[in-house]
Amino acid sequence: MSKIRQDDLISSIADSLQYISYYHPKDYIQALGRAYELEESPAAKDAIAQILTNSRMCAEGHRPICQDTGIVTCFVRVGMDVQWEGATMSVTDMINEGVRRAYLHPDNKLRASILMDPAGGRKNTKDNTPAVIHYEIVPGNTVEVDIAAKGGGSENKTKFVMLNPSDSIVDWVLKTVPLMGAGWCPPGMLGIGIGGTAEKAMVMAKEALMEEIDIHELIARGPQNRVEELRIELYEKVNALGIGAQGLGGLATVLDVKIKDYPTHAASLPVAMIPNCAATRHVHFILDGSGPAELEAPKLEDWPAVTWTPSAAATRVDLNTVTRADVASWKPGQTLLLNGKMLTGRDAAHKRIVDMLNKGEQLPVDFTNRFIYYVGPVDPVRDEVVGPAGPTTATRMDKFTDQVLEQTGLLGMIGKAERGPAACESIKKHQSVYLMAVGGAAYLVSKAIKASQVVGFADLGMEAIYEFEVVDMPVTVAVDSSGTSVHAIAPKEWQAKIGKIPVNAG
Repeated sequence: MSKIRQDDLISSIADSLQYISYYHPKDYIQALGRAYELEESPAAKDAIAQILTNSRMCAEGHRPICQDTGIVTCFVRVGMDVQWEGATMSVTDMINEGVRRAYLHPDNKLRASILMDPAGGRKNTKDNTPAVIHYEIVPGNTVEVDIAAKGGGSENKTKFVMLNPSDSIVDWVLKTVPLMGAGWCPPGMLGIGIGGTAEKAMVMAKEALMEEIDIHELIARGPQNRVEELRIELYEKVNALGIGAQGLGGLATVLDVKIKDYPTHAASLPVAMIPNCAATRHVHFILDGSGPAELEAPKLEDWPAVTWTPSAAATRVDLNTVTRADVASWKPGQTLLLNGKMLTGRDAAHKRIVDMLNKGEQLPVDFTNRFIYYVGPVDPVRDEVVGPAGPTTATRMDKFTDQVLEQTGLLGMIGKAERGPAACESIKKHQSVYLMAVGGAAYLVSKAIKASQVVGFADLGMEAIYEFEVVDMPVTVAVDSSGTSVHAIAPKEWQAKIGKIPVNAG
């Protein structure tokens, strides 16, 4: 029988969450490096270079890979012979105390994104608690924990279906992945749960994402069962869709497909699919009574020798003087380097802006001919102007776009992933533009921000309206002033190209 101390679990949870905030798993980095070497799409290759460069910077600087530092998910296997020595808290409370300590750590404060009363007031808990915890009681005398911090952009793309037993899982996945858009920040992983009941399939899909990337080893040795056959088939066929990094078209959409299955009812075929994003964050540890978990820091030489630098062909833009005529000259896929002052605002700010417009109230800032960046940054530490500040998923702002463009004089928007048809039409109508920054490059992006101040809705915390002053912030023209979307064009072009080359090249 092992005796495990309460604070050993608490400190192990806290240390793990700090660790995964700035260290990618080694297998993910190596898989992404392989994808970079093989990538033939210039736009996708540039995006992967930004993600890899950002990852190394975070490992060196001990700052978050992504501004969305996630909702904490734990899979906990408690040995039946474990005794808790002097414990005064439940295991759930221990885990939540570990989350609290991690997210409030003064040297690397993480963004608190968890809201209580989700169908009502949606008030931030301020410390990212509570975690989502799954328990299993198993033989043995250890406590084994898999812990992850899952970003909202990828979590929101979760899909579930109850297929008929005779239906094709492959057909459903290939139909569904394009509908997920790029808000999950590919290239990442797909976790798929098959069987059981609806909730069992979902849990298996999430748990599958904790496994190590090994698809190339699997392909090399060959499948030994139906699940392994399915993994290879889906990996090759999903990459053949041509969605590519950040949805910009290319060879690498997924780095691996993980599948867990469970016996199910004869009448049922539940299938859940959950993507992991470019900010893949998880780690495994075991407590045996000898003290808190010891997590070995990766070696910097584990990172591919990739350093992103701005393209010489990129167009520098002065946001302080840019005009609609300038915007009208930009083309889909064009790379820009933004300089000058921009505003920020995301979900809560947009809702409040629209509510104020509907009431005829004066907004706290003038949006005329300005650009707004969809971001909720991490709080700064030490001498930082702002913490990691990557883009959030732009489609969540689509329902506000037409009214905001119509009534505020806003000139452009910056976010991640695609815009929906209505937003593209509104951009065309108002001769506006939508620019895309790379999701998964938050620390890299933050280095372009030279000044930051809150200028509206300070009570919204990370969702307040900031004014950033930026120097050479990299973006891509994703929807031009004619409403043409690079996310609609590029994947189709690359799907056609991939049809003429070996599908497992990515």
